[in-house]
Amino acid sequence: MLKQGKSRHEQISDWLRSQIADGIYSINEKLPSESELGERFGVSRITVRRALQTLENEGSIYRRQGLGSFVREGRVQQGLIRLNDFVEDMTAAGIRASSKVLHFKPEKADSVVAAALGVSEDKSVFRLDRLRLGDGAPIAFDRTWLPAFYAQMIEQHDLAKETIYRVLENQYDIPVTGGRFRIQAVNARQDVADLLDVPVRRALLLIERVSFAAGDKPIYFQRRYYRSDKVAYELFLERGDNGGSLSMPLQEFEPVFTV
Repeated sequence: MLKQGKSRHEQISDWLRSQIADGIYSINEKLPSESELGERFGVSRITVRRALQTLENEGSIYRRQGLGSFVREGRVQQGLIRLNDFVEDMTAAGIRASSKVLHFKPEKADSVVAAALGVSEDKSVFRLDRLRLGDGAPIAFDRTWLPAFYAQMIEQHDLAKETIYRVLENQYDIPVTGGRFRIQAVNARQDVADLLDVPVRRALLLIERVSFAAGDKPIYFQRRYYRSDKVAYELFLERGDNGGSLSMPLQEFEPVFTV
């Protein structure tokens, strides 16, 4: 049953991966026990544990003390303490990112966009719409507004392949220094639902972000609509030494993707 050329625990890991990929074991379903796997493959429980540890480390399974090993939903974690763009998020999560540019034209800023970008209402700004894909499937829809100054820098670039961050940083030496986020649940409108291939009024995760250059100068204001079945956020807070609730610094803030 075990192929030559790999260690025995690697071969067990490969077999379990194929069973999960083929749907033999579904999400949250319990895998065979260590003793059952050891008997099946004629190896010790230590070897089986190494195989299970490999799968747990890569996010394919999770283990519960005294209960066994279970198939994890196809999710990969990566941190957002550092400000990342979409491609960096997807790459870190082991997902192939791609984009489709749907719209990139000037329009007048409404009151919300004007306030976010620090411009006067009705001032001309550029709106960029992109459908974001993970492994070829719709995962998010971005609507981004930029002042004309920054829009003119990126408009000649292929924004289906390049990111705003990378164009500004690599081509114009304008580093993106920070961002302000707001996260909330919203119901999908018809236009967004059609793009993301979900029913109208399906719950989406909306992330509003303003990204800044040096001197807190707004580069863009963005609304990103994530499919709620494709991403969730996990965070870890550290309790303060004084035991109170006023000191709980953020240690981890991680999107968890499902594709």
